[in-house]
Amino acid sequence: MTAILHTAQAPAWTTALDAPDPATAEQAGARRLVIERETHKLEKRLCRQVGEAIVQFNMIEEGDKVMVCLSGGKDSYGLLDILLKMKARAPIHFDIVAVNLDQKQPGFPAHVLPDYLTRLGVPFHIENQDTYSIVKDKIPEGKTMCSLCSRLRRGILYRVADELGATKIALGHHRDDILQTFFLNMFFGGKLKSMPPKLVSDDGRHMVIRPLAFVAERDLERWAVHREFPIIPCTLCGSQDGLQRQQVGAMLREWEKKHPGRLDNMFNALQHTVPSHLLDASLFDFQGLQATGVPHPDGDTAFDAVPLPATGLSGVKVVNLG
Repeated sequence: MTAILHTAQAPAWTTALDAPDPATAEQAGARRLVIERETHKLEKRLCRQVGEAIVQFNMIEEGDKVMVCLSGGKDSYGLLDILLKMKARAPIHFDIVAVNLDQKQPGFPAHVLPDYLTRLGVPFHIENQDTYSIVKDKIPEGKTMCSLCSRLRRGILYRVADELGATKIALGHHRDDILQTFFLNMFFGGKLKSMPPKLVSDDGRHMVIRPLAFVAERDLERWAVHREFPIIPCTLCGSQDGLQRQQVGAMLREWEKKHPGRLDNMFNALQHTVPSHLLDASLFDFQGLQATGVPHPDGDTAFDAVPLPATGLSGVKVVNLG
């Protein structure tokens, strides 16, 4: 099993510059300006979305020491990169330390992250723990390794956070991860539950934050190309085919392809729940509900006309019965 180091692949709108082109130098220069402008807009969007998440959920406070968990994937690279930019501009002071857990996977290029972080000038710690052998020993061949691997990794990172004096543990989960988790819990767990942007760890001692909560995966992919991060693929769990998360991710990407903006709408829905219109009696007092004769903004709208999208729904014919 070998980890293959690579840099993110450039999207179509950048590769045109590398191919032979009979266009004039003026046209080539114009294309470069377009790419620079789009990249600048992308950086501004990433910083704005991360800043909004930090402020809205009070993720980082004065004097915090933020432990950024770095795996070698595009998401954690992007998280560290944007947090460093935010640190340079923030009105408060906080420190950053990057932490990588080397799980001793065969073929893992152990030099890549230390070399990258040294060039960057970022304080870092590499924790060496052979969780790979434990997972391979405990999980039968062909079974999903993610659950055990995640539990082992989580426990080690909590210990390292204590040793480093970190007050916050930052993970690189993004908007698409949050939506995938929502559907996984609904489809397979029977719960309306997702990844929270901020939570207390299961041992009750650590604060975990997800500053990329508002960021779309496609933007992180583009940013990884621009910054030329030395990506290290996960060959332990990421290479397993048929995982439920992969299937849900493919479903969401297909929805977004057919109906652009659908993921944004679903993500917005996670921020605008109406407990009175769900079925969880622990969140709303259905037994004590009484008719008061006073209009309520969250009252029943079952008999009101529901506005349909102007474009209509694919495969649905709307018939006016009025």
